[in-house]
Amino acid sequence: MNNQYVKIAKVFKALSDPKRVKIIDLLSCGEMCGCVLLKCFEITQPTLAHDMKVLTEAGIVTSRREGKKTIYALNMKVLKNFQKQMEGIIKDNSGKNPC
Repeated sequence: MNNQYVKIAKVFKALSDPKRVKIIDLLSCGEMCGCVLLKCFEITQPTLAHDMKVLTEAGIVTSRREGKKTIYALNMKVLKNFQKQMEGIIKDNSGKNPC
């Protein structure tokens, strides 16, 4: 299987949870501490940590430590590349060999 498809599928899997989509929306406003993100949901800290791990492993989100806090931000390079790849997949390919 083409590595491009594997990467796209990983992003889709990371975004398959509504909480994680909301996290992306919140981070679109700028960097955020995990403690601030947690206040936006009615979930436990371990649940948020799991969601952030999924987003980070997919490359969608980056993290850095500031003392005891973890600061999260969107990885715009990955998101723009994902958008470009999706545009390439869904463009009009009529008349093109599907294989």
